[in-house]
Amino acid sequence: MQNVKFGKTGMEITPVGFGSWAIGGSGWAAAWGPQDDEEAVGAIRRAVEVGMNWIDTAAVYGLGHSEELVAQALKGVPEDDRPYVFTKCALAWDENGDIINRLKKDSVKQECEDSLRRLQVDEIDLYQIHWPNPDEDIEEGWQAMAELKEEGKVRHIGVSNFNVSQMERLQEIAPVETLQPPYSMLKREVEAEILPYCEQNDIGVIIYSPMRSGLLTGKMTPERIQNLPSDDWRRNADDFQEPKLSKNLQVVELLKEIGSRHGKSPAEVAIAWTLRHPAVTAAIVGGRRPDQVDGIIGAAEFRLSEGEVEEIELALP
Repeated sequence: MQNVKFGKTGMEITPVGFGSWAIGGSGWAAAWGPQDDEEAVGAIRRAVEVGMNWIDTAAVYGLGHSEELVAQALKGVPEDDRPYVFTKCALAWDENGDIINRLKKDSVKQECEDSLRRLQVDEIDLYQIHWPNPDEDIEEGWQAMAELKEEGKVRHIGVSNFNVSQMERLQEIAPVETLQPPYSMLKREVEAEILPYCEQNDIGVIIYSPMRSGLLTGKMTPERIQNLPSDDWRRNADDFQEPKLSKNLQVVELLKEIGSRHGKSPAEVAIAWTLRHPAVTAAIVGGRRPDQVDGIIGAAEFRLSEGEVEEIELALP
């Protein structure tokens, strides 16, 4: 894979990186249902084998478990082959597993220490504020992030799910190096202001959910959605329910058709669609088993023609 410049960070990353939200397992608010840990570790290792040079995780995924699995998967990987590891803070949890938004300085710094321990590293390559909540505390949280960078606990700092005005507030304290927003052909709000702002300010953008959490992979059917585990958050998501579901699955049929022209999966077409945007550096692609990684890796080099982009545009709800 051809690496791409990641904003002002100095890092060069592959156009797709491994996302580890889904491997967190059951028992927390945004779970994807039960997960086999061995398959999760295998998926991460497969991602590294096929050339992905970064992994995105977060403290809250599985209430710390996703970070532990990343550490387990990277044990024994030679230093030259070791991927960058990105993680996030600001979603803490109490003894009952209830998630709390926190951006106080002491909390951010403690969360960093906890992530360093779970990831078994001395320094985090990219540390991100997960959500801008509480809004009134984002400056205090960002000051803590800047101090962590000065202390050498993290190499780079960024944000996730922030809007332009919130990023501008932070720029007064320390440069925002990266942004992680949701982006897919079914969720395009960031195109209006956020992506242009990032492009103008050389902020690296790694987008999440380019396959709309599995909906655009070609593997989803109404029956499968109905039979998702009871603690899979997607059961109640709008895009997975009627009246949107039927329209979304019609789009998937077009992605299958376009993919078949190039020997690509619908998922690879969906990811490539996000990578066409000039402000997007790279896409986070999740995988729960090694074979799922093989079904998405082709998106890194695949480019849609202008005509195919137009076909998709006309088909979108």
